[in-house]
Amino acid sequence: MTNIFILFSYLIGALPSSVWIGMWFYDTDVREHGSGNAGATNSFRVLGKRGGTIVLILDILKAWVAVKLLSSLAGNESVEFQLALGLVAVLGHIFPIYIGFRGGKGIASLLGVIIAIQPLAALFSVLVFLITLILSRFISLSSIFAACAFPTLVFYYFKETNNSLIIFSIMVAVLVIFTHKKNIERLFKKEESKVTILKKIFKRKQNNN
Repeated sequence: MTNIFILFSYLIGALPSSVWIGMWFYDTDVREHGSGNAGATNSFRVLGKRGGTIVLILDILKAWVAVKLLSSLAGNESVEFQLALGLVAVLGHIFPIYIGFRGGKGIASLLGVIIAIQPLAALFSVLVFLITLILSRFISLSSIFAACAFPTLVFYYFKETNNSLIIFSIMVAVLVIFTHKKNIERLFKKEESKVTILKKIFKRKQNNN
């Protein structure tokens, strides 16, 4: 019975929000533009702020649903089972069966899993992300910093004793770094692109002053 819920978690996580939203409402395949990645970041780049926001919310929500709803339906809300559901959902996002296993990097979906299991740590990780983004304007760097902050927060700040959650938090950091290898290379080469939305906001403030 457990295997059925694990399968459902993968199928939910594999829902290609960016591709479907892009095709249905923008007549655009996000995988053919920008970085070619089927994730929220490239959706902002290709579809704009509104389309990117919708994709971001859906990517977070599907992982949250995979953890919360399925664990409730299964009658097993242990941390270990929820972590298994969450990990499978994220893998589904990265390797979605619906579109040839070519998905996103899983950052938004990871956030959905973290919100479902450790919401306070998720909040602090988001703050790390936002602060880094404001200072650097690099989404990739912000994602890496936030992911690395998560195990630190879980272990040192929240004094978590559940070994499964501690191991998962470390896996989150490792997975994010692994999926951002190309971004890290571009950062070292100073070829990584910065977010333009924040730049526009700062310009507007300067003009108003």
